[in-house]
Amino acid sequence: MTVIETNPDSGTGSQTQINAEMAALARDGAGRTQPRLDYAPYRSSVLRHPTKDLHHADPETVELWSPAFGERDVHPLEADLTIQHHGDPIGERIVVTGRIVDGAGRPVRRQLVEIWQANSAGRYIHKRDQHRAPLDPNFTGVGRCLTDDDGTYRFTTIKPGPYPWKNHHNAWRPAHIHFSLFGTDFTQRMITQMYFPGDPLFALDPIYQSITDQKARDRLVATYDHDVTTHEWSTGYRWDIVLTGAQRTHFEEN
Repeated sequence: MTVIETNPDSGTGSQTQINAEMAALARDGAGRTQPRLDYAPYRSSVLRHPTKDLHHADPETVELWSPAFGERDVHPLEADLTIQHHGDPIGERIVVTGRIVDGAGRPVRRQLVEIWQANSAGRYIHKRDQHRAPLDPNFTGVGRCLTDDDGTYRFTTIKPGPYPWKNHHNAWRPAHIHFSLFGTDFTQRMITQMYFPGDPLFALDPIYQSITDQKARDRLVATYDHDVTTHEWSTGYRWDIVLTGAQRTHFEEN
């Protein structure tokens, strides 16, 4: 389970200190495409990364207790986060679509894709998220779909806002959407985040900067696509997810 980054943290460093630490670690780790598990500027990584030896488990026994999903379990309307309540949610309506492929470009068909996000004011519906931004009664911020034969997913949602978190003084997370790919069983679940182009908070965000390779960071940023944009209805973004190979999308460690 991934913990939403709005959880309180003990870090109290200044932004100047955070920037200096990020720059130093980026120089030391140039060329790395995956983030460090213990990344000092991202304060809560100290508590989240593994500190003990791994234990072997019987995968067949684990999979006997894991959920399984098929087409009958996921309704097509679950991919539209703007119609889940009686009224329209507040904010910029967007469509996010893309393909899920392996390292050879082959589509990953019938993949369960789940998303969750903050609302347009940067607020999650979560008891630990109590910062002074309004909740939207018409926006829950969760959805799911299955990829089609071409490996394509598609969501209609509201563009999330940035939000403060307690990593250090005046810390703000760039706007992002969390993605979960279920794989073929629970032990294969992979989680990542999609960002929006041109966000001024990229350079100040230790989570984004914990990936020290710029090209790998760029692969987490969606592209505005006017062909996905709909006249007088929504703007559109395209973001492909690559599961393996040198161009693989960064996934969070669970």
